[in-house]
Amino acid sequence: MKNGRSSIELFTGAGGLALGLEQSGWHHSALIELNEHACSTIHLNESLGHPLAKGWKLFPDDVRTIRYAEIVDHVDMVAGGPPCQPFSLGGKHRAYQDKRDMFPEAVRAVRELRPECFVFENVKGLLRQSFASYFHYIVLQLSYPMLLRRTDEDWQSHLSKLERHHTASKETDLSYKVVYRLLDAADYGVPQHRHRVFIVGFRSDLQKEWSFPDATHSFDRLLWDQWVTGGYWEEHEVPKKKRPTVPGRFAARVRRLEAEFGLLPPPGKRCRTVRDALRGLPDPRNKNDTVPNHEFRDGARPYAGHTGSELDVPSKALKAGDHGVPGGENMMALPDGSYRYYTVRESARVQTFPDDYVFSGSWTEAMRQIGNAVPVELATAVGKSIFNQVA
Repeated sequence: MKNGRSSIELFTGAGGLALGLEQSGWHHSALIELNEHACSTIHLNESLGHPLAKGWKLFPDDVRTIRYAEIVDHVDMVAGGPPCQPFSLGGKHRAYQDKRDMFPEAVRAVRELRPECFVFENVKGLLRQSFASYFHYIVLQLSYPMLLRRTDEDWQSHLSKLERHHTASKETDLSYKVVYRLLDAADYGVPQHRHRVFIVGFRSDLQKEWSFPDATHSFDRLLWDQWVTGGYWEEHEVPKKKRPTVPGRFAARVRRLEAEFGLLPPPGKRCRTVRDALRGLPDPRNKNDTVPNHEFRDGARPYAGHTGSELDVPSKALKAGDHGVPGGENMMALPDGSYRYYTVRESARVQTFPDDYVFSGSWTEAMRQIGNAVPVELATAVGKSIFNQVA
């Protein structure tokens, strides 16, 4: 195995979280993923010798069938993104009633592997008020993974037992200090507004003090560079005569920034935009075979509620969709008033996948993989912060 801290990842998908964690110092002893198309992508990049995917050991199995003692001796961290459909705004919102709820399997992995830490991520819908009790239940299960639910016990009764144990501060053989936060990927250098819930735990006996990493990028700084100094347009070599005027929805905010900061810019780096993400890529409408996964797909049209992502702000969150790809989130609204779909490579750029990481399958299937993924740079920021705490 590569040098570094060892980890295992459940529900790997196309590898966004895995790549970010590898990039931040973690090295996966095993990856578990059931979807055949995502597995094909993982196998393809491993076989091509991608520097982050090299040596990955993939188990293309249902996580419920995995016996961890048979595939790894020890890991320092458990990671993964349990399927989000039970909590997604686009799903049926059934939570614990949905057989796709895999948080019980995340708890089992922690219980059996006893890692120093874990990180799980999911959609922001997990924090909706209608799921508040069940989310509290998830956190307490991860805090006390040894307190098992009996086969004749419903989840509410088990929750009450966990609450009593938690308030009594009783010691158990294995427990974790758990925190969670809703993060926007755009705050960490991803050219996309994408909100994900991260749940992080450290084994109690380690007595670690940790908090989520501070945001590194600022939308105010982007507005400053665009509409106060013009540096953004100069960087992209946009002539003054072709630069747009301040959009009305940002005008008051720009005036406030000018009044508040004077000649000094707001703190932090500027948020990255779609234009930033696509920089250096050839226009896919001009056929080329030099960039993988960069084929043009025609037919993009706006419709009510789906108007595409503008070029000079962070992209809307890419989505996977149950029946093909939604028309709005996965297309661009260009300055000339036209629209076109993101190519697979452009979508990968928006999700901060490396350019040499390729996707297997059709356009729709590849876009589904990307739309389900964790942005690589967001995973890197969180993974590095955790790594630095336990290294």
